[in-house]
Amino acid sequence: MSRAPKLAFAVAVVAMAGLSACAAPRNAASPSPRFAVDKSLFPYASHSLRLENGADIHYVDEGEGPVLLLLHGNPTWSFLYRHLIAALRDDYRVIAPDYPGFGLSSAPPDYTFTASEQAASMSEFVERLDLRGVTLMVQDWGGPIGFAIAEAHPRRFDAFIIGNTWAWPLERGGHKVFSTLMGGWPGQFAAWCCNGVVRFFLSQGMRRELSEAERAMYFAPFEARDSRTPTHVFPAQLWDADAFLRKVRAGLPGLSGRPALIVWGQADFAFQKPERERFEQLFPNHQTLLLENAGHFIQEDAPDEIIAAIHAWTKNTQLSKGAHHE
Repeated sequence: MSRAPKLAFAVAVVAMAGLSACAAPRNAASPSPRFAVDKSLFPYASHSLRLENGADIHYVDEGEGPVLLLLHGNPTWSFLYRHLIAALRDDYRVIAPDYPGFGLSSAPPDYTFTASEQAASMSEFVERLDLRGVTLMVQDWGGPIGFAIAEAHPRRFDAFIIGNTWAWPLERGGHKVFSTLMGGWPGQFAAWCCNGVVRFFLSQGMRRELSEAERAMYFAPFEARDSRTPTHVFPAQLWDADAFLRKVRAGLPGLSGRPALIVWGQADFAFQKPERERFEQLFPNHQTLLLENAGHFIQEDAPDEIIAAIHAWTKNTQLSKGAHHE
């Protein structure tokens, strides 16, 4: 069975599991997306920034030195980067925000959680913190969102670390199947019923087995049913954000002169060799590390390899020296 049918089958299983789970009574949950953080796993100080649209952005800001901005995807939050933050904060100023509606960040009532809206929020975040000389790490939806920000503020960004992601309209059949199912009524129902989108990604996106405490931190932002909308909006956006993705694609040549470190999980169900090779062509000044035993969430499956690669790469790459790009 090819990967596309396997993916469709897995999504269908999650949706059907939702039907069974709904039969069991559930305790009422707070509508607030905020929750108690397990400090043994995520011992970092929380910072908050109120945006003009009313969103309250939670972010981690650790260490001093060159700015390393870490952007997550769906349905994760800054917790995904906990291992990298711990290992890199002695040499960098490591900043990891949560998008509105994700992690510990809250969204205003009229927020729609679209890719363009998230990019606009994160763009304001970068401006408000006045980040310069930034090395940007992206993965999953962090790719389109992060490159949109860099295209809007090219003078602020010096280099990129590119994990399993993309930055253009998707064309492969498996992606279209995923968007239709997970972004359509099966995914919406599974999300509402039993956090099905989160369950899918945790089961399909990582090779290693998470501890119960780690799993709890990924489910925590979406315990309340009315907090789960962002998790199924992003899959729908694979199709619905076509105009946004076309704009991001059009701006990539303007960033192609920056150095790039490509760290790529070889066992990803979503983004594979075609996406990696396209980034390698887009960024001629690149180094690539293939992570043989890593799936979609490379930060969970191969943190030590990524950390070592970042240290080695930055030693040979001039970053954060105050230079800005036209």
